[in-house]
Parts: sequence; C-alpha cells; structure tokens
Amino acid sequence: MYIGLDLGTSGLKGVVIDDAQAVLAEATAPLQVSRPQPGWSEQSPSDWVAAAEAVLAALAAETDLSAVAGIGLSGQMHGATLIDRSGDVLRPAILWNDTRSFAEAAEMDADPQFRAVTGNIVFPGFTAPKLAWVARNEPQVFDRVAKVLLPKDYLRLWLTGEAVAEMSDAAGTSWLDTGARDWSDDLLAATGLSRGQMPVLVEGSEVSGGLRREIAERFGLRAGLPVAGGAGDNAAAGIGCGAVSAGSGFVSLGTSGVLFASTEGYAPAPETAVHTFCHALPGRWHQMGVILAATDSLNWFAGLVGSDAAGLTAGLGPLQAPGKTLFLPYLGGERTPWNDAKVRGAFLGLGHATDRAAATRAVLEGVTFALKDCRDALAATGTRLDHLLAVGGGAKSDYWLSALATAFDLPIAVPAEGDFGAAFGAARLGLMAATGAGAELATRPPIARMVEPDPDLRAAFAEGHARYRDAAIAIRRLT
Repeated sequence: MYIGLDLGTSGLKGVVIDDAQAVLAEATAPLQVSRPQPGWSEQSPSDWVAAAEAVLAALAAETDLSAVAGIGLSGQMHGATLIDRSGDVLRPAILWNDTRSFAEAAEMDADPQFRAVTGNIVFPGFTAPKLAWVARNEPQVFDRVAKVLLPKDYLRLWLTGEAVAEMSDAAGTSWLDTGARDWSDDLLAATGLSRGQMPVLVEGSEVSGGLRREIAERFGLRAGLPVAGGAGDNAAAGIGCGAVSAGSGFVSLGTSGVLFASTEGYAPAPETAVHTFCHALPGRWHQMGVILAATDSLNWFAGLVGSDAAGLTAGLGPLQAPGKTLFLPYLGGERTPWNDAKVRGAFLGLGHATDRAAATRAVLEGVTFALKDCRDALAATGTRLDHLLAVGGGAKSDYWLSALATAFDLPIAVPAEGDFGAAFGAARLGLMAATGAGAELATRPPIARMVEPDPDLRAAFAEGHARYRDAAIAIRRLT
C-alpha cells in the first residue's frame, strides 16, 4: 500500500492505494487562510502538521497502515515557509495567492537573468519576491532564515527530519534553473540568499528520506519507509490523471484554475505569462496557464447571495449562449495572461433581467473565458493539447464543463468515479519511489464520458470571449 498526502489551501487530503492503484481509504482535514491585510494570505505551518496528523489518524482508523511501503507528497506551490537554525518557524507562511510582494516581483522581473534562467516571469505569488519583501519589511526575520521550505516540504521535514524539495515545486520559486533542474546560485545571490539556505533537490519519483520512528509508531506505519520527492499540486495532478506525455493535459477547476499541458521538452516563453515548470518525473517539463480564482469566484458569489456553489449551479439546465452580463474573476489579481497583481474583478452589464441564475452563469462564463485566455497563451508558445481531462471540485458542474468544451472547441474527458487528482498522483509517486518504477505507472484513468463542444454555441462563446477581453483591458485601466 502507498499513501498520498496533498496539502491544499483549504484542506489536506490523504489517500491510500494498493499495488494495483485502487483507492482503499481517503480522509480530509480542513485548513483556514488568514488575511490580516488586503492582498495578504497566510497560514500557520503548525496547522498543516495538525491536519496531517488528523488525516493519518483517520486513514489508520479506516485501514491497517502496517503494509504501507511508500508515501508521496503534493502541495500548494510557492509558499514561503521560513525556518531558523533550530528548526522553528519564524513567521506565518506566505501563500501562493498573497500579492504583497508585487513591487519586489516587478523589480526582480526587470532583471533579465530571472526570465533567462527560470524560463518564467517573476510573479508576485512566487517565493523569491516574498523573501525580498521579508528582507525589506521584516529584516529581523530575514536575518534568521536558515532554510526556506515550500509548504509540502515542511510536512516532509516533520515526516522525515530532512530538508528536501523536488523539481516541479522548486520551479515555482524564481530560484531554479528550470532547464538544468538545479538551484541557480546567481539568482539566490540576487535575493541575498545562498544554496545553503535551500533544501536539497531530488526528482519527484525519487526517495527523499525515511519516515521518522516517532511518526511511524503513532500511526502504525513502518519506521524508515521511503517518502518520495513528490510534486507541486498541479504536477501531482498531472501524474494522477496521466498527463505526462506531449499533447496530454488537464483543466483544473479548484480554488485557482489551471490549464496544464505536458510538453516535448523545455520550451520557455515567459512573455506569454505561461508557467514553464519541471514535471515530477525526470527529464520532463510542462506548461500551465494559471488563473487565481476559479471555484474561489463561485464560492465568493455564493457567499454574497447566501447560497452554496452546488445550489447555484444545480438548476442551470443546458448550456446557454453567454448573456450581456460579464464577470471578471480577478478577485485578487491575475497571472495568465496579465501578470497583474493590482487588477480587481467586476460585474459588467448588470440589468433588471440579471437574476441569480444569470449572474451565476456570468461567473461560470467569466472563469471559462479566463481559462480560454490561458488556452490562447499556451497555443502562442506552440504547445498543443490533444487530450484534456477535467479535475477539481468545479468539474462536478456539467454546465461549467460544457462551457469550457465549447469555448475551447475541444472535447473534455470526465474520469470515471474516483479522485485522480493531486493526492492520488502523490500516492503514485510514493509507489514509484518505493519500487523504482517510472512513468509507465502514470496512466490515464478510466473515462466515464466525454463533454463535447456545442456546435450551435461556438460562435456565441467566441463573441462572448471577445467582449470579455475588451472588458478586461478596460478594467485594468481603472484598477
């Protein structure tokens, strides 16, 4: 058996799979985000450990974990977890959707070596500008930083006692030479840091350390069992849904929205605001278009009108042409294609006829059009998408999937019953680390059905996307 732990923003999920990759048990524990100031987003790493303890205890109650042979990790990317020489956390972790370091990111991005070495824009959400912000605003904290860990790698430290990262997550820091798959000493020096303050790097399918005896005894696990390098959440989802070869990809409707495509090799195009990162398997890379508020937009609107997301989408019926009301999902800035931390969202074209259902459709359409921007940005780099799988909580909405398929003009596959996302991908990486297996294990899940584009609405969605783009350009001038 193998365990996958996925540290998300709103919760930590764990799954147990057997040698045939069937899910035997799963458990979740919720997490809260602190927003002490506008644009800030933080969590306490101790809450991550508490969530992991709760999940492991729940898994142990559901199945005997003594036969577990490997553990894999996945997690939210870009978070800055700052550790002192004693192993203590210096301040709350600054998360991926925190935009306070927009000025520092712009300064770093103006230095040509960052794009040239990392293959990416320096986004405010990435890790390096967060450290630059800490150095500028909390110098007493910065001076005590002995290690900078990404969120899932803090869990690894708890599990194994080892400070280790892997390539897919490290690629989102703005310190990794993404083509060489190694830390860049020059980029670290440019932010006042050194290689010694970084975790050791391994590939996602390699062993990163052994499980500490104390943890093993608490949950009925074997001491010393291998913990895999793991992956950032999106690369882990790619492993989970079989998106590991060129042309394969997925669209994720989670808190953020992701359009993920595996690529032939390393082919950066930072000017498009597309992310070009290492994949979780050796010698492989991927590209992503990323928007910051996908289901986050729907959940925000649900709270605004006193409902829940499922209730809003349940009665929408068949796909309709986009209405006059537009929604721009820039609740906390945007990445692809704008790279704009200051832009904010909006409803436009509101009228007396804009009832709750019409506004809900506008929210779904706005996220769809934002992801269409990502599709266009990926296409501009030469990246192709032959197969697209839907993952994430928002993929439960047939209306949303129909809108995406029509806007993309591409069928979208819906997996058969089961969760083939990041936690499952992490478990697969744990299996690989324990057995020495590789990409052959990352197969595509069984497909329940295909959501086809609606040919009668293609033109209407193309027109709606054009209006959305015009509105986005206008809003960016005002915010």
